[in-house]
Amino acid sequence: MATFTSALRSRLIYVFAIADEAHADCLKIGETTLPDDIGLASTEPNSDALNRAARARIDQYTKTAGISYELLHTELTLYIKGGSVCSFNDKEVHRVLERSGIKRKDFAGATEWYVCDLQTVKNAIAAIKEGRQSLSGSQISMKHTPFILRPEQREAVDCTIKQFRKGNKKLWNAKMRFGKTVCALHVAKEMKALRTIIITHRPVVDKSWFDDFQQIFYGDATWHYGSRKKRHDDFPTLMKHVAKGEHCVYFASMQDMRGSKEVGGKFDKNNAVFSTEWDLVVVDEAHEGTQTELGKAVLELLVSRKTKTLLLSGTPFNLLDDYKEEEVFTWDYIMEQKAKIDWEITHLGDANPYAILPAISIYTYDLGSLMSEYSDEEKAFNFREFFRTREDGGFVHEQDVLRFLDLLCRDDEDSLYPYSNDHFRDIFRHTLWVLPGVKAAKALSKLLANHSIFGAFRVVNVAGDGDEEEENRDALDLVNKAIGPDPDATYTITLSCGRLTTGVSIKAWTGVFMMAGAYSTSAAAYMQTIFRVQTPDDTRRGKMKTDCYAFDFAPDRTLRVLAEVAKVSHKVGKQTEEDRQVLGDFLNFCPIISINGSQMKPYDVKTMLGQLKRAQIERVVQGGFEDGALYNDELLQLTDAELKDFSDLKTTIGRTKAMPRTGDIDINRQGLSNEEYAEKKKLEDKKKKGLSSEEQKRLDELKEKGNQRRDAISILRGISIRMPLMLYGAEIEDEDKELSIDNFVELVDDQSWEEFMPRDVTKEVFLRFKRYYDPDVFREAGKRIREIARMADKFTIEERIGRITALFATFRNPDKETVLTPWRVVNMHLADSLGGYCFMDEAFAQPLDTPRQVVIKGVTDKVFHPKSRILEINSKSGLYPLYAAYSIYRARLKEASEKYGEVNRAFALQLWDQTLEENILVVCKTPMARSITQRTLAGFRKTAVHAECYPELIGAIMTEPDCVVNMLRSGKRFWEINDDETMKIDAVIGNPPYQQMVEGNGRAKAVYNLFMDLSFQLAPRVSLITPARYLFNAGFTPTEWNNKVLNDPHFKVVWYRANSRDVFPTVDIKGGVAVMFHDLTQDFGAIGIFKAYPELDSIALRVAKVGGASLIDIVYAESSYRFDTSKPEVSKLVQERLGGDKKIISNIFDKLPDLFIATKREGAIGFYGRTESKRCIRYAQRSLFEEHPNLEYYKVLVPESNGSGAIGEVLSTPLIGEPLIGVTQTFITIGAFKTRAEAEACLKYVKTRFARTMLGMLKATQHNPKDTWRLVPLQDFTSSSDIDWSRSVDEIDAQLYRKYGLDPSEIAFIEEKVRPME
Repeated sequence: MATFTSALRSRLIYVFAIADEAHADCLKIGETTLPDDIGLASTEPNSDALNRAARARIDQYTKTAGISYELLHTELTLYIKGGSVCSFNDKEVHRVLERSGIKRKDFAGATEWYVCDLQTVKNAIAAIKEGRQSLSGSQISMKHTPFILRPEQREAVDCTIKQFRKGNKKLWNAKMRFGKTVCALHVAKEMKALRTIIITHRPVVDKSWFDDFQQIFYGDATWHYGSRKKRHDDFPTLMKHVAKGEHCVYFASMQDMRGSKEVGGKFDKNNAVFSTEWDLVVVDEAHEGTQTELGKAVLELLVSRKTKTLLLSGTPFNLLDDYKEEEVFTWDYIMEQKAKIDWEITHLGDANPYAILPAISIYTYDLGSLMSEYSDEEKAFNFREFFRTREDGGFVHEQDVLRFLDLLCRDDEDSLYPYSNDHFRDIFRHTLWVLPGVKAAKALSKLLANHSIFGAFRVVNVAGDGDEEEENRDALDLVNKAIGPDPDATYTITLSCGRLTTGVSIKAWTGVFMMAGAYSTSAAAYMQTIFRVQTPDDTRRGKMKTDCYAFDFAPDRTLRVLAEVAKVSHKVGKQTEEDRQVLGDFLNFCPIISINGSQMKPYDVKTMLGQLKRAQIERVVQGGFEDGALYNDELLQLTDAELKDFSDLKTTIGRTKAMPRTGDIDINRQGLSNEEYAEKKKLEDKKKKGLSSEEQKRLDELKEKGNQRRDAISILRGISIRMPLMLYGAEIEDEDKELSIDNFVELVDDQSWEEFMPRDVTKEVFLRFKRYYDPDVFREAGKRIREIARMADKFTIEERIGRITALFATFRNPDKETVLTPWRVVNMHLADSLGGYCFMDEAFAQPLDTPRQVVIKGVTDKVFHPKSRILEINSKSGLYPLYAAYSIYRARLKEASEKYGEVNRAFALQLWDQTLEENILVVCKTPMARSITQRTLAGFRKTAVHAECYPELIGAIMTEPDCVVNMLRSGKRFWEINDDETMKIDAVIGNPPYQQMVEGNGRAKAVYNLFMDLSFQLAPRVSLITPARYLFNAGFTPTEWNNKVLNDPHFKVVWYRANSRDVFPTVDIKGGVAVMFHDLTQDFGAIGIFKAYPELDSIALRVAKVGGASLIDIVYAESSYRFDTSKPEVSKLVQERLGGDKKIISNIFDKLPDLFIATKREGAIGFYGRTESKRCIRYAQRSLFEEHPNLEYYKVLVPESNGSGAIGEVLSTPLIGEPLIGVTQTFITIGAFKTRAEAEACLKYVKTRFARTMLGMLKATQHNPKDTWRLVPLQDFTSSSDIDWSRSVDEIDAQLYRKYGLDPSEIAFIEEKVRPME
């Protein structure tokens, strides 16, 4: 009869001797477990049952060596003390003996032999039971026991330290329970890092990091741990320790960090953390926290050029492609279980450090065959539909859910159900059940409480509406409290929809039930969850957890995930004998048992290999076509001509900023052949000390060649990442015939190709490179994208939106030319400006299953109602109209519910279609953009969607804007929906094009201002997201237009982000981005001068009240030094060699090296500038130049360009210019001072936080030309000034604060936002 093996087994201590000369004076003390079919009645010391178990264990490592032994003593580790059940282990016996002065005797591979007799060992056991730490009692050693790294842990630390000597990043692909926290702290210790920060997506693990810190740095007063917790040092305290040359480790939560304004969050916090120069950044659970937009922004601010970054993950499947082979350390489940067995062979019965890591078995139940109505086209069980709830909180399919619960308890001789009898229920006393949502967890909790069997279990529902730090911590406390101090006395079921599925340890759990997710569930999330049950547990009344279980009810999903986890061939369909061996090992150590009806069978290698292709296709799709499996092996052998093609393509794509920096492709460093790969692996498997210098050289060569394919793929990436969106939207009748790499160019019209592909990558260029794509992978990945979109049509409106936007999250945002507004940003934009139904939480960090309503008084009800018309002005994805349509749909749904009662799914779909037809208008630049938008709004259904392509839209707006307005208002001619030629549009939304390349000079012309003007004419309410430079009268928009907008009382700025990457992570838009709102029915008052923060307004008012001149009066523009072209010979020189430009341009030293020389001659003056990326002075004859007001005086030199325009930036090393020193266009100059003291005073002034705050009010980009200094008040820089210029910069700031009457909150704002300069 089939059965489950007990998860917990009783432990026993054994003592034996070997009768030979070497072992004559010593005994071995070891530990093992009892089989689970032995009752406690037969377990007295030295009983037959204990002796049999001990001999079975000892025989494992003595029989093969032909060693005879004598078993002297056995007893259980269980004992009673003070009425409580306690236990001990062999290590405690060893410690008592060692503290008592008993010497340990080491043999090759064995370390648990002690020079003593049997009675001494029994006395040591008795001492443990009595609470004594040694046999003498008076010589108890309290010395801290150091943590000894296991061999693989030592290797992880060593290879990381080695990698950090030549690079800055390392990824640990180390399974759960590896000991990543301990090892990471060892890295910090061994590299002697002064400043280490730990970033985690799971703040609940703070305690384990602190515990491990205490273990590693015990007794070392130079290492300090800090976090936001009260019991730890705070950040300022840590920095004080660092200032004394001591070391700090700071623990920070990713949720807390990404809520900071510095990265686009809502709260002013963590500024000092972001501005610190970290030596080591450790990212825990890196697969979660680093791939979101905000997570990337956090790391970008924390990691400087010299910072070392260590990423930790048990499931880094979404990260591996970003790292070279030498940048990854791997320790997986197979390696761990092999090590457990190898230890037994090589260490002669010593305590096995891997023994406490239980083996995991996975059981799959095909619910789809039992309940076919819940099996979708992906052949994956639809948990979300199965567990769907009604408005009253009960299950829609309650009878089926009850049938499922009864199935889990069914007693069937031929198959296994985990709760079918008392023995099994004892094994699964404490389990984790993962469900698809909060409502499902609440409903299931009620059903379980009233169930005939599950009613005996205490149900702990930790599913919540969010993922806040305290809630997660509370969830852990709830579970531990329910389990209690004695897990053998309680029964619990923990219900979760995400909490406690990663980064936490609950020892008592022996099983996890996967009742959520879909076929596309990520391998990372899946493995993180099932490995929760592998938490070691050796504290249970002398028992140790040796086995644990995962139960899945979607077999296809199980196989796909585990095939990916097993990490077989990187290439789809290319399976070698080695792959088969890898899968065989995986199935040996992690058996997968299929239960279908009364049939029970283990999966074999052949079945798993069949799943591999699907797993790789899913990786390609989820990775946005960045995965290496998309390409074929022709990249391994490139000819000279092909190499030139790649070099040219790299130049072309590089101009669009569409790819990261790559290495140059070298014909002599091609990818590895199979023979070379085998050679490389053989060399790597050799011990380091065994490699000769020639072998090491050969290994280095092979590694270099292995990187070649990666470089070629990185170049092709600029094309590949644009494909998924077009495959998603393509109009295809027969996918099997039309969807192919050969036919790809035919699927995209010429205008759309030019819009979506990198500039200059024409169809002809693409055809030269299509041969490097794997046609099968391309076709199947394209079909998979469309399958996901097609499947979404079968769900509720809300769930469909969730699935479509999740698919969009896999599409990559290539560059500034092809900005795809992320769904998160669409929600940020429209929720903050118009309100409506938002699909993100209040921090805009996590998506919501149930959208929240945002109401903006006087706006929301005017925009989102059943009779309104919303126009998106430039759609590429359809996400803006998707948000608007849903908000109007909810208004329709409310009306229908009030009139007809509960609305079923069919009626809801009718309301959605009615919304698309009557309320949503979309303008697209290209036919493909129109197809994509239609797909997003209506899927593959034939539903009316008014998305129309406007040919040459930008050109028409530039030349005939009134005609465009008339056309877009025409319901008859353009939209073809009615006969109204002046159709009312209630609001315009979107993310318009920002710029248009001007033919001839290659420069960009701003066009977003034209779209804003167009929108103002079309509707009374407009909200667009655009570059923000116009708010500061900067950039390429006309000054007249800027002033018109800033003085329009109907115009306001909803929000502004100085760092565009906080909004669009892959795009750097100088001057930042802003969301604007224009409402003809409201008077917001003219902005006048825009301030990025409200505090700046009050500061500017205080300065204005004091009055006085502006520093601009003594600022000289960067082009104020000029050649004197009134002299014929100089005019000729300028015309012939400088194209008539009389300015002292930035590269003048390189343009005229014969005139600007390093040696000063008579009649020459100096010029401060740059050459070869360094500042320097070059001398030229004074007669060549016009006279300048400050040439003969002292002045302050400030770079004309630095930073990005964010408030509080430091100036790039301003300095004093001596008399007879001018500047190139690289610098502006301030003042014409007669004395050096005045210049020094002015230099201090521009370094003050106060002056740079005033500068920052108008400096929106990297440039700080003369006009940006307009709000900086002029000071008296002489000795009679009201400011004491002899003081430090900080003290001068304090004087300025008093002079202008700043209040404490304004001073605090400046001190926080503006970085100090000395």
